[in-house]
Amino acid sequence: MNTKRWWDNATTSATLLGIVVFATSFASDHLIANSLLSLPLMVSTLISVVVTSWGIPRLKALKMGQVIREDGPQTHHSKSGTPTMGGLLVVPVGLLIGGLISVHGESSEQLVALAGITLAYMVIGSFDDWRSLTRGTNTGLTPQGKLLLQAIAAVIFLAWASWQGWIDSSIALPLGMSIQIGVLIWPLALFVFLAESNATNLTDGLDGLASGCGTLVFTGLAVQLMLRGNNGDPVLAGFCMAMAGAWLGFLIHNRNPARIFMGDTGSLAMGAALSGVAILSNSLWPLLVMGGVFLAESLSVIIQVWVFKATKGTDGVGKRIFKMAPLHHHFEIEAVNEQTVVRSFWLVTGGLVLLGLLLRPTA
Repeated sequence: MNTKRWWDNATTSATLLGIVVFATSFASDHLIANSLLSLPLMVSTLISVVVTSWGIPRLKALKMGQVIREDGPQTHHSKSGTPTMGGLLVVPVGLLIGGLISVHGESSEQLVALAGITLAYMVIGSFDDWRSLTRGTNTGLTPQGKLLLQAIAAVIFLAWASWQGWIDSSIALPLGMSIQIGVLIWPLALFVFLAESNATNLTDGLDGLASGCGTLVFTGLAVQLMLRGNNGDPVLAGFCMAMAGAWLGFLIHNRNPARIFMGDTGSLAMGAALSGVAILSNSLWPLLVMGGVFLAESLSVIIQVWVFKATKGTDGVGKRIFKMAPLHHHFEIEAVNEQTVVRSFWLVTGGLVLLGLLLRPTA
């Protein structure tokens, strides 16, 4: 009997991930006061599955096939032509369901702000993807141009949130501790938007990798919001579960072999939504811990570039720490099966989510 068969079957492992997420939401609703995570998760997941299924042939008809980078792993060239920009299909689903969590008061205004910043990053990603498709290359916007647009959108969101008094000038930590940073919260918040959105973008390199990790991190943020003091934050927690459901439904079609990719359209929006929730709910610490895989992917690229430039000789060649960056490509080059890499990163993310729940702020 092949004991690895369940691990290598993408459908089975995606199903197990879904069971974990749904079981977590049901347990939260049963054990935590004011928790209502299951309903937005179920509705968003079902709609996401249907909308993605409907959208795949239409994206194919529009010839929105992914252009694979020439210097990437050779095994990825078979994925060329798979429809991309799937974020256009599922991000609005998560925002719509999440926006219905509250329709009155300050909470509803925060949901509008979250929808605005998420849609802004989705549009930036869409423009980047569209330029890649029309040029027939894997490069769209210049890195500087993309960062500038992301920064402008983030500054507008932060100005809005500041005007409404939604942002705490401290960083909540475990055991009731916090760090007061005053006005430094503004550059930090801007950095979080830029770093997190580009980290989720870098993670979106293997079938189901970003969608699975994103589902788990959104779920973890939702649960920790409900476990914190003052009866939790059911509105932002419900928004997180709606986004988790959107990506879980997308994963049904994005698992290996992927029938659709999210593109920068989806990955940038995912990072923006995570950042927005973390900033509004003073959950920067939980996001840092739970999103450790996103952080590792981003750091691997930074380290690779820095070491290469620092050691570059007169021949223009420098040393490399990794076989290829981001980190998931390093393992691929080391002949680790793609699905094994994805499921391993899911497991690591699951462990980090549990760690984040144990080390969550208490208020």
